[in-house]
Amino acid sequence: MMTRRAFLGSAALAAAGSAYALATRGPRVARDAFPVARSPAAWRRRLGPRRYRILREAATEPPFSSPLHAEKRAGTYHCAGCDQPLFASRHKYDSGTGWPAFTRPIAPARIGYARDTSLGMIRTEEHCARCGGHLGHLFDDGPPPLGKRHCINGLALRFRPAA
Repeated sequence: MMTRRAFLGSAALAAAGSAYALATRGPRVARDAFPVARSPAAWRRRLGPRRYRILREAATEPPFSSPLHAEKRAGTYHCAGCDQPLFASRHKYDSGTGWPAFTRPIAPARIGYARDTSLGMIRTEEHCARCGGHLGHLFDDGPPPLGKRHCINGLALRFRPAA
């Protein structure tokens, strides 16, 4: 027989697990309605489980977990799904949040946006305009002159150093 304390403890653990699962999922975007489209199985083979979860299921990686957060070399950050160049290293800065942050994309048309109302907040989700891969979120607390922070999952990107 389960004691009341054990029951409440296991219920609390289950609730925490559910909250984490919800917290790491972003908005729903029709990720197959883009110029680069693949079946879920093909995306899984191409990306692997961690990148698939972020790019195709809109999850969020833990803060400070990506080596790209500390990347300081000159170069270009490409979409890990379709290899489209998205961000230049000259626009990267340390936002203190634990994710790679940029003041602007290489070209505005390379990023798509969707309204994200998960977690009781209203945010702007960013995705690759070519493959629909979830990148992260856009915030209005970046440095001047634009005041934008493109907060991007490191696993959504591949870094190519300058030649």
